[in-house]
Amino acid sequence: MAHSLAFLGSGRLGSAIIRGLLAQKIYAPAAIACTSKSGATAAKLAADTGIVSEPDLARLLGPADIVVVAFKPQSLASADPRLAELTAGKLVISLLAGKRLARLAQVFPRARNVVRTMPNTPAAIGAGITAYCSAAPLAEADRSAVERMLGALGEFLALEEKHFDAVTAVGGSGPGFVFEFIGALRDGGVAAGLPADIAQRLAVQTALGSMKLLAHTGATPEALRDQVVSPNGTTYAGLQVLAHAKFRDLIRDTILAASKRADELSRD
Repeated sequence: MAHSLAFLGSGRLGSAIIRGLLAQKIYAPAAIACTSKSGATAAKLAADTGIVSEPDLARLLGPADIVVVAFKPQSLASADPRLAELTAGKLVISLLAGKRLARLAQVFPRARNVVRTMPNTPAAIGAGITAYCSAAPLAEADRSAVERMLGALGEFLALEEKHFDAVTAVGGSGPGFVFEFIGALRDGGVAAGLPADIAQRLAVQTALGSMKLLAHTGATPEALRDQVVSPNGTTYAGLQVLAHAKFRDLIRDTILAASKRADELSRD
């Protein structure tokens, strides 16, 4: 059968979506086709999963009803001009960080609708959270298709585009900040006398367990923090250092800096 879903790009994120869609049996392998700049990653993904590798742009997009734009964001400026006609009447879903709907509409002017998404790196293992917005209100069938696809990456939420710089800062850049904190937690353990491998294991599992507990209970971070703290105990002593260093102000400023940069980059 002819494929109905086409991927422009077969990198880490595009591959994660494809593997998730196949694992959840949302699409059969024959219903998905992909391409990549060199052709090598598309060919390997096709060999691994059974989907179609199609280097010819017209043959890739012709049968497809939905087109997922999964190449590098900086490649949008040099995108093939034939995309304007070849995506006419199709639903275009962009994974390109920082590319606004207005800019996407210039490249895909005849698409029936354009969807902008902001995934994060945990999406590669189905544990992400992805925000999305659309140029026009989505038809119910298109909304369902978008949410099935994003569900293969983890959780999703529909937001107005005006929130996307903040989403980029918290959701997109946030994993980098979390990894930095875990690295600092590990380094603190080493400073306190632990072997580096033990400190690494403790830091990672403590962070993982804490996040699972937070998600499982639905409590606020503050409520769970207070359950750990005993009067004048060890956690209290450590939190006093964080408070003195204005830890929350520092994180707020970190998010604001990332959000400001997201706004600057989206204007390019």
